[in-house]
Amino acid sequence: MTNTLEASIEIAATPQDVWTIVSDLKRMGEWSPQCRKMRVSGEVREGTKTFNINRKGLLVWPTTSKVVRFEPNKTIAFRIAENRTIWSYTLEPTETGTRVVERREAPTGTSKVSQFLVKTVLGGPDAFEADLVAGMNATLARIKNAAEAISTGAVDSR
Repeated sequence: MTNTLEASIEIAATPQDVWTIVSDLKRMGEWSPQCRKMRVSGEVREGTKTFNINRKGLLVWPTTSKVVRFEPNKTIAFRIAENRTIWSYTLEPTETGTRVVERREAPTGTSKVSQFLVKTVLGGPDAFEADLVAGMNATLARIKNAAEAISTGAVDSR
């Protein structure tokens, strides 16, 4: 299994407008095709815990996470307890807006349970990782649409 998966997108919106979206973890289900819901315990900041519902086809499974990095308008990262992966969004200002990088890192590998489930239930490591990258690109495209709508004043940022 690959230790780091990554996708990025250019968004015609300020880092502040993009940040209002990526840092609002309660809205993750609107963006991610796999993480359908995140319940957040209190205000999002370093140390905040979440309870998540994930879905792939007919499979539904819960996970929990903890925010491990939180730098407003720059980066947010959370570690999934069950498989030890770290998901992050990094915002970099550009001449035309913001470059957003979404990463899934497994610096110490994934848990044995996660490896077993990926191999036996989720289609194997290659197919599962391809699904994750496709999901990251879909997530970023949805975030781009929402951020650009905010930046043009087409919608309220909530």
